[in-house]
Amino acid sequence: MAQKNNQAVVKDSSYYKRKFWRFFFYGLGGIFLFFLFASWGLFGAMPSFEELENPESNLATEIISSDGEVLGKFYNENRTAIKYKDLPKSLVDALVSTEDERFYEHSGIDAKRTVGAALKLGSNGGASTITQQLAKLLFHGEGSKFLPFRIIQKAKEWIIAIRLERQYTKNEIIALYFNQVDFVNGAVGIRSAAKVYFNKEPRDLTINESATLVGMLTNPSRYNPKRFPERAIERRNIVLGQMVRNHKLEESAKKMLQSKPIVLDFHPESHYDGLATYFREYLRDYMKEWVKEHKRPDGEEYDVYGDGLKIYTTIDSKIQEYAEEAVTEHMKNLQQEFMNQQKGNKNAPFVNITPQETDKIIKQAMKNSDRWRILKDKEMSDDDIVATFSKKTKMTIFTWKGERDTVMTPLDSIRYYKHFLQAGVMSMEPQTGQIKAWVGGINYKYFQYDHVGQGARQVGSTFKPFVYATAIEQLGKTPCDTMLDEPFMIRKGRHHVTEDWEPRNSDQKYRGMVTLKYALANSINIISAKLIDQTGPEAVVDLTKKLGVKSDIPVQPAISLGAVDITVEDMVAAYSTFANQGVYIKPYFISRIEDKNGAVLYEPVAESHDVLNKDVAFAVIKLLEGVTESGSGVRLRTETGGSGDNRWTGYPYMFKNPIAGKTGTTQNQSDGWFIGMVPNLVTGVWVGCEDRSARFKSLVYGQGATAALPIWGYMMEKCYADPDLQISKDEFERPDGFDMKVDCWSAPRSSSGSHKEADSTGTEEQNIDEFGL
Repeated sequence: MAQKNNQAVVKDSSYYKRKFWRFFFYGLGGIFLFFLFASWGLFGAMPSFEELENPESNLATEIISSDGEVLGKFYNENRTAIKYKDLPKSLVDALVSTEDERFYEHSGIDAKRTVGAALKLGSNGGASTITQQLAKLLFHGEGSKFLPFRIIQKAKEWIIAIRLERQYTKNEIIALYFNQVDFVNGAVGIRSAAKVYFNKEPRDLTINESATLVGMLTNPSRYNPKRFPERAIERRNIVLGQMVRNHKLEESAKKMLQSKPIVLDFHPESHYDGLATYFREYLRDYMKEWVKEHKRPDGEEYDVYGDGLKIYTTIDSKIQEYAEEAVTEHMKNLQQEFMNQQKGNKNAPFVNITPQETDKIIKQAMKNSDRWRILKDKEMSDDDIVATFSKKTKMTIFTWKGERDTVMTPLDSIRYYKHFLQAGVMSMEPQTGQIKAWVGGINYKYFQYDHVGQGARQVGSTFKPFVYATAIEQLGKTPCDTMLDEPFMIRKGRHHVTEDWEPRNSDQKYRGMVTLKYALANSINIISAKLIDQTGPEAVVDLTKKLGVKSDIPVQPAISLGAVDITVEDMVAAYSTFANQGVYIKPYFISRIEDKNGAVLYEPVAESHDVLNKDVAFAVIKLLEGVTESGSGVRLRTETGGSGDNRWTGYPYMFKNPIAGKTGTTQNQSDGWFIGMVPNLVTGVWVGCEDRSARFKSLVYGQGATAALPIWGYMMEKCYADPDLQISKDEFERPDGFDMKVDCWSAPRSSSGSHKEADSTGTEEQNIDEFGL
């Protein structure tokens, strides 16, 4: 009996052993087949060899200045790739110590951590290695929480991790991982994170900063040092502790670092922030057309937002910075004066227009607004949309003292923003055509219309040098030739004039015999009108076209007074021709474009043509030097302090170097201009309100010498104070063999030849409506 029982036990034991091993091998085979099927893609697509070789990284396009600074980016995700060699050791040590201690020992999966996590059912967290986390980031995201799907996703993650380990070195995996992580606040990848949170390149991160960023990896939102500094410090200290545990940091150093706060230099990278915001938007529009004409080798268009292009521009970050600072410095003061002058104006900021005309301006602004567009898309009627503009709402508004939260009606906000003076500034190197600075307005976030390349405005007296250049070239005039400033009329029928045209000087005075140099320096209308009468308006229009002006210009004598709309960009290019000895060079702003691997995709070829001979161009330069020597630009050389009603007419600089330039003021002070030139930099400045009927009441503040010239002065002071820029203080180059008389007594003389002092205030003419345009 006992023997039978023993035999039964042995039989049962053998049976269960066979069953166990059968179950074991079936299970092992099932696991093998499961992973095999997963690798074949039966549970969902797996990355191909090509995709592993070139993982999709959605890289931002970088906009880089001529001096190597990143001006901004175009992106879907703000990610810029970085190589392992550019990562600081402290950052790599912090990552490996905290996220994957055996990173350099495993081949993608840490078996010890995986088994430990499985035995504890994940209660102490997962066991994902850095490589597994990279696999998740690159190829299948967060995935499902449903257990069967989660198991499938985990299997795919393991397979991809092993393949990544075969494809890349450990260092390359770390670099790939850091390039993929989202650090929130628009910072994707370590380079963007270092820039956003600490305003530096990754290689310059301190140990504390490295530990802070690595600490965010567990949960970037929860450990965001901007929103939750205490949590971020606690997590940073854990990272520092892990570095000690892994012998990457001394205990004493850890204690010292843990006692310190996290010091941020927070610089969120958005399209509204940073340098050259208007230029970057102009560049974006340019690139939309560029990708249509320059295709990838496969025939597809480049993706400006994801292909990681590098656009190297001609913009100099320092000159750009100084131009923006100059606009801010002057415009906030000028705006204060403008607001003071609007007190008591029931129709502010508009002057001398009817209520009906004001209503038309406001209604048009309503229809151009985002509010109107959004509500129209919701199929609301026009009347219902108009009604919403009279309902008070919370909003953030722009002020020169910073953004301000307030409550007002959208209608009131439209009129509020109509009060703001705008500015446009562009600088160009005349010998190369390279644009060095581009400021399209006072604040891109709130005022997105570009007053450099997009908006053409009336140019006033800044047009007159084109008339004088035509007279010098075609009539043989010289700056020292004299003409009689006296009442003058062009009769009906001459030069296609439909009515008798009798121009007047802005101060209604006449000065007798004056040199051309004096006449241009003091913007004497009569002399400009007489010159165009002699050359004919056709010749002047022809010259402006050769100078690159794209605006339609009427063939009428009245253009001699500047009632013509031209962009700042075209005016700077035209004036640069004079500084470049008569050779026009088309302005350009891209030096080259590279793909993400550094291959050059595009390099522009400079476009140029001869317009004037060197002697004529130099004669015009000498005429324009007279403007800053004794004319409306003389305040550049006179350090004065304003007070009372003239408190913003004082100037804190005294330039002693040669400066050629011209001021301009248009109808009723709607536009103020100054274009200033030194041998290697030409800068144009325009100032005015968005609507031409919103303006200064007096010429004192509305003229170009007050509204625009100070921006040039402030900017050039900063440029000259920066020796790295090497902005010239030299004389303009005099052509070999030049013998034209250009240095002459510029003030008017009486008929007996004795000096007669003119009553000149340094202001320009006003282009009166009856001038015939």
